[in-house]
Amino acid sequence: MRFHNFLAAAMVIPVLGCCACNNEETFEIEHLPEMVEIPGGTFLMGNATASGANYDEAPAHEVVISEFSMGKYEVTNLQYEEFRPEHKALRGDEGFSTGDNDAVINVSWEDAVAYCKWLSRGTGDIYRLPTEAEWEYACRAGTTSAYYTGDTLPESMQKQQANNRDIKPVSLETGRTAPNAWGLCDMHGNVEEWCLDWYGPYVATRQIDPAGPSEGLYHVTRGGSHNTPAEFLRTANRSAATPDAAHNMLGFRVVRSEYYDAGDMEHFDPSVPKPRHASGVSQETYRWPAASKEAFWLEPIYFTVKPTDSTPYYSHNHQPAVTWCNNGDLLAIWYSCDAEAGREMEVVASRLRQGACEWEPASTFFKVPDRNMTGSSLLRLEDGTLLHMNGVGRAGEWQNLALCARRSKDNGASWSNPVLVEPRHVKRHQVIAGPIILADGTLVQLCDAEAGGSGGSSVHLSDDDGASWTDTGSSVAGIHAQIVQLRDGSLMALGRGDNIDGKMPCSISTDGGKSWKYSASPFPGIGSGQRHVLLRLLEGPIMLASFGAGGLFVSITEDEGRTWSAQKLMTDGKTRTLNGGAHTGTFTMSATQAEPKGYFCGTQTPDGTIHLLSSSIHYRFNLAWIYGN
Repeated sequence: MRFHNFLAAAMVIPVLGCCACNNEETFEIEHLPEMVEIPGGTFLMGNATASGANYDEAPAHEVVISEFSMGKYEVTNLQYEEFRPEHKALRGDEGFSTGDNDAVINVSWEDAVAYCKWLSRGTGDIYRLPTEAEWEYACRAGTTSAYYTGDTLPESMQKQQANNRDIKPVSLETGRTAPNAWGLCDMHGNVEEWCLDWYGPYVATRQIDPAGPSEGLYHVTRGGSHNTPAEFLRTANRSAATPDAAHNMLGFRVVRSEYYDAGDMEHFDPSVPKPRHASGVSQETYRWPAASKEAFWLEPIYFTVKPTDSTPYYSHNHQPAVTWCNNGDLLAIWYSCDAEAGREMEVVASRLRQGACEWEPASTFFKVPDRNMTGSSLLRLEDGTLLHMNGVGRAGEWQNLALCARRSKDNGASWSNPVLVEPRHVKRHQVIAGPIILADGTLVQLCDAEAGGSGGSSVHLSDDDGASWTDTGSSVAGIHAQIVQLRDGSLMALGRGDNIDGKMPCSISTDGGKSWKYSASPFPGIGSGQRHVLLRLLEGPIMLASFGAGGLFVSITEDEGRTWSAQKLMTDGKTRTLNGGAHTGTFTMSATQAEPKGYFCGTQTPDGTIHLLSSSIHYRFNLAWIYGN
């Protein structure tokens, strides 16, 4: 499909274009970007041998590019702040970008487009962001190697090129490294650069001035940044971010184009199959049967089923969340990766359809390209809307994440565009499964406050069904904390780590989560590879699923946490060998031994069935079984 109005086709803004065409007067801009003429030509875009985490670099395909001009350097603080002076207050974020000639950072895609529009109005020329194809063509400058410097990046061009949990400040001054053959500086590293395109899969056919898909969820970024491994600075490497993302690894440079209505730019909408978990989803409301009064405990089944298609799926599958849907299905999500601090990490999903005996193979649920995706939760709101919360990294580490939200009104068949509801990439945003709804409708989402094994869990509140969130600034004791509301309106949370007298810490708040009092619970502290569950059951009691000497147990309190009883191992007494996945691996279940580890999550369906999911295994039982012998 060919478009004559490129910018409108890319769904950027209405005409950026020539001020003479819009009958607007130009105005003086003191600090204009220095531009370099880029000749037209043809090149092979992408990576013909891409595989694994770099699957999106293939297929390599021939692209024809018309001549254009590109900024020799990334847009600097001095240049951007002539347009938006208030941005100066953001200089020095974590020690980055303090000087006038440093690459500007903390600029969203919308901010970058607005700057281009301002440049266009002021000069009468057409400024915009580069397309992804223009960016790669200009970076290569005729080369076919991994970098324009060859197959390696010289030490002189590297700026803390490692996956640093605590990022290390470096100079972001532009033009300090050797330019490529066409005179462009800082194309490898310094900061990632926004491109105009929506992110989407490549197509194998020859293209002329491609502009990417007509719509999408993320905009492409290119070039890599400081404080990330050099492999992500390769010419062909593709990254992307939500349009509202803004952090200290991300900036931009501009393009000036002589054509506007030339009809030279092609626009592709590749056919992308719907993921399996979102396909053929029933929209019939399921009528749940009455809860059974007879005790039952069903044979454990696996919910982490390997994909049977091309869904990216890795060796480490961990940290699940689960909810039930109005149509009677169960929906589970978890992350899949090779390394927990990896940028390949994807959130995948599986569905246990109503009446089915087995979970379906996993399929992609949520992935911001080239970003760490640690921490997910699912919550069913009272009207049946599903709320998904997720951490999104600025690179590969999970310590500093933005808090992202999406929602579904059709049982998880489709989801709203992701929004960064707490957009700063900081600690306190690693989402924990198990959010709750308070009696007054307030949503409570806990997140790990620290990246280590202790340090507490942060408390985030929403009074508009998850559209916006506020961090209370307080913390409950222990990471991976689980929370319930007590009948008197107070909140009770239990956490991992930060033990008190060797016991799991209990936190109580009587002011809606603004402050907490801490004490020892009666339960043993838990550690690495373990995450507990705390659920208010439909029948009234509160259930804890945690770990003791014999492995996973459940316990009940009928007096709001003052005393706990009916502690029972998660086993029916039969001996069987199971694989708990992730950090658990193979274990033997018996009359005296249950699953020893696992990151558990849980939900209770309206028929009274309690569903506990570990890092791999799905357990099903009811309250009567807990009380039984």
